[in-house]
Amino acid sequence: MNHISEIRTVGVPVTDQDRAVTFYTETLGFELLMDAPLPQFGGRWIVVAPAGSAGASGSVALVPASDGNPAGVDTGIRMGSPDAKAAHQHFLDVGVDTDELLEWPGIPPMFSLRDQDGNRLYISEG
Repeated sequence: MNHISEIRTVGVPVTDQDRAVTFYTETLGFELLMDAPLPQFGGRWIVVAPAGSAGASGSVALVPASDGNPAGVDTGIRMGSPDAKAAHQHFLDVGVDTDELLEWPGIPPMFSLRDQDGNRLYISEG
């Protein structure tokens, strides 16, 4: 029997949850799904997701960084964009730490960027 049916939320460690919410919602265009106090966790339980998705395709929890869960990691999170080239230019224009757009024959265009804590995220067309 398969006991796992989906991946819902991936945690990304951040040093300042308010700053992270601003980046993920205003810069990346995600929507805030949940922001609840969680003092036992050292902060809040904050969940964001691509706008309009209501988290159906997955979400990101902006969790407080700690010694055992430091910020500035390669998250491995791959996100889709209908136009990676336009997204790439947008993020460059607004000053996001963005790598070069990779375009190879037969492979969707893709690039990576980093949030304000240096957490790497990936975007590919599709």
